[in-house]
Amino acid sequence: MLYLQLLVNGIQTGALYALIAAGFSLIFGMTRIFHAAHGATFTIAGFVFYEFYAVLEWGLIPSVLACAAAAALFGVLLNRWVYVVIQRHEGSFFTVFAASFGAAIVVQNLIAIFFGKGMVTVSTPLSRSIELMPGLYIAPMAFIAVITAIICFALLHYLFTHTNMGVALRALGENPVLVDVFGLNPKSLGKYAFLIGSVLVVPAAILTAATSGLNPAMGHHVMMISIAATIVGGVGSLRGAAMAGLLFGLAENLSLAFFDPQWSEAVTFVILFLFIIFRPGGFYGRAIVS
Repeated sequence: MLYLQLLVNGIQTGALYALIAAGFSLIFGMTRIFHAAHGATFTIAGFVFYEFYAVLEWGLIPSVLACAAAAALFGVLLNRWVYVVIQRHEGSFFTVFAASFGAAIVVQNLIAIFFGKGMVTVSTPLSRSIELMPGLYIAPMAFIAVITAIICFALLHYLFTHTNMGVALRALGENPVLVDVFGLNPKSLGKYAFLIGSVLVVPAAILTAATSGLNPAMGHHVMMISIAATIVGGVGSLRGAAMAGLLFGLAENLSLAFFDPQWSEAVTFVILFLFIIFRPGGFYGRAIVS
């Protein structure tokens, strides 16, 4: 029963990792910007939800909307006021990365100032585990996490296959020069990539706040998972990033049956190194978006 419990926990964790990784993969695949502050977006979204729902008691829907608005604004404004400005100069890739990493550090410290450095948790009735069978405890949040991930990826699939903006974003990821030739503005399209990618972390941030809790430094772990999943899944592949996120969630939890908890994160990077050595292209050897 222990393995079944860890499997269920792994699926829940993997669903959240899949959403987070897909957001980073979308941004990097479409814009080629190494958005190291993606973890900061997650942290901002989680703490905004905590503030509005648990502290101010605004209710679920207003709190979710405030959380989504904060994540979207952070991603879009960081791109507009920092990344776009830096990209006007040649050789800007490393400079953009340094600026993004610096923004993540600033966000972490600001959140620590306002909320403290400890853990905060949003308590809801759905967070309480129910014993489905002897030794197997599942909270309703686990089902919500999986269903939310499925809905989000279904919407993404529709966006990239049935809408003009989705097709334009796919073209941006494949050939930005060709997009410019057809009269589309790559920078404007990049804005939508940041908007969608940032909003994708919102369900994961909310569900994390209501289950394991939040702390100001957790953005680093989120960022590492995003990078690893993007590499393992194949750069630019949302489907690959989702599969890799699910794989990491399962690996982290199932490893608890064999190793101490402090080694669970190391398992993720063992998988990453194995992919780098034996399959450097990831699940999908070329950049795709579906």
